[in-house]
Amino acid sequence: MTGLAWDASYCNGPAPWDIGQPQPAIVRLASEGGFAGAVLDAGCGTGENALHIASLGASAGLSVLGIDVAETALAIARKKARERTNDRGIEVEFVAADAFQLGRLGRMFQTVLDCGLFHTFNGDERPAYVASLASVTEHDGTLYVLCFSDDGPQTGPHPISQEELRAAFNPSSGWNVAAIEPDRIQTRFHENGAPAWFATIKRV
Repeated sequence: MTGLAWDASYCNGPAPWDIGQPQPAIVRLASEGGFAGAVLDAGCGTGENALHIASLGASAGLSVLGIDVAETALAIARKKARERTNDRGIEVEFVAADAFQLGRLGRMFQTVLDCGLFHTFNGDERPAYVASLASVTEHDGTLYVLCFSDDGPQTGPHPISQEELRAAFNPSSGWNVAAIEPDRIQTRFHENGAPAWFATIKRV
C-alpha cells in the first residue's frame, strides 16, 4: 500500500516485468484503434505501454495518464517521456497514485489499461480495486486487463482463472466482461512469454 515494496523492485536493475518495451498485446491493441479519448494506465511501471499509446494518439486526440506507487519507476517513465516526446504533441503524464483510491485523481477516462496489476491483488483486495476503477471510468468506457493465466505450462506468479475475472468484474460491480482471450505476457524470465488472459470489459 505504501509503494515501498514495489519501488524496491526497480532499485537494483529492471524489475522482472520491465522488458524495456511495450507488451506485444498492447502494441497490437493500439494498432487496432483500441484506445480512445482520455486513457489511464493503472500500474504503468516505467511507462513503456503509456508512451506507446500516447505516441500513436498524438493526431487522434488521445491523452494518457500513467499512475503507479513506485516512485523510482515513475522517475524513469518521466525521463523517457522527456527524451521521446519533445515537441511532437504527445500528451502523456506520470503521477503517483493509489490504485485503491483512483477517485482522488479527480478525472474520468474513456479507456483504462491494467497490464499486470490486477493479478497482484488477492481476493479480499479485488472488490476495492474494481470499485476504484469504476469510479474513474466513463459510462460505456472500456477497461482492458492483461493478467497471468492459470491455463498452460510455465504460468507466471499469481495466475488468474477466467472465473475469477468474471467474478470480480460482474454487473453488480458496474462492469460487463465482453471477452476474455488467451494471450501472452512477456517477462525477463519467460523466453516466449507467460500464459495470459486479455479481457475486454465495459463500464455499465
